[in-house]
Amino acid sequence: MSLDKSESLENIAVLIDADNAQLSKLSLILGELSTYGRIVVRRAYGNWNSRALKNWEEQLKKLAIKPEQQFAYTTGKNATDISLAISAMDLLHTELYDAFALVSSDSDYTPLAIRLREAGVYVFGVGEEKTPASFRNACDNFILTQNLGDTEKPKAAVPAEEVKAAAKPAKAEAKADINAIHNLLKTANERYSDAEGWVNIASAGGYIKRVMPDFDSKTYGFSKLTDLIKAFPNQYETKNYPGKGTVTIFAYRCL
Repeated sequence: MSLDKSESLENIAVLIDADNAQLSKLSLILGELSTYGRIVVRRAYGNWNSRALKNWEEQLKKLAIKPEQQFAYTTGKNATDISLAISAMDLLHTELYDAFALVSSDSDYTPLAIRLREAGVYVFGVGEEKTPASFRNACDNFILTQNLGDTEKPKAAVPAEEVKAAAKPAKAEAKADINAIHNLLKTANERYSDAEGWVNIASAGGYIKRVMPDFDSKTYGFSKLTDLIKAFPNQYETKNYPGKGTVTIFAYRCL
């Protein structure tokens, strides 16, 4: 199942692991998830007697998030993830929700994400860049909190000669990262293009998200995938054409 923001989900359940979530990003997380559909469940799990969570109360009240108390029964053990997983399965069995959002950077939620996907619901993961690949890839869509809120302006197109001339290790690493996206765009062009070689950006974006659930063009300095493609005129030819109604469709083909 590919998902475009224009395809609205009817009922989203958002489950937050307060021990492994960023308090400062809560409103931004809910705002981002709301662009995909209607959030009907908002729950945060944690031991609210813990001093580490003392600043959460105000935000939970403000954002209408229901706090779920989970005591730490044994020192050094975190019972929050078990409590959240049990709630997720209870909600799943009501068959009222078509999407779940697991807000945490903890890889312990990987089996839960896999189980929810197997049940046919759409699974969001929301976490920091440190989140292990296992949890990211178990989701349909993994949202990096670093890309929520203020972001850098899109980068201008960089000539191929300048990219090759970059000698610093950091630059080489960034180039390698974006090369993976170029390879996926090439594969999408090969698989989803029309008779003239053009591929709809929606088809390409959906394919990339299925292969790389944590993909976000902001990670590479671009506000949208279309901006990323336009920044490499030596690799892609682009065009816009009218769709249904007032919709304009962006398409590209590899050079």
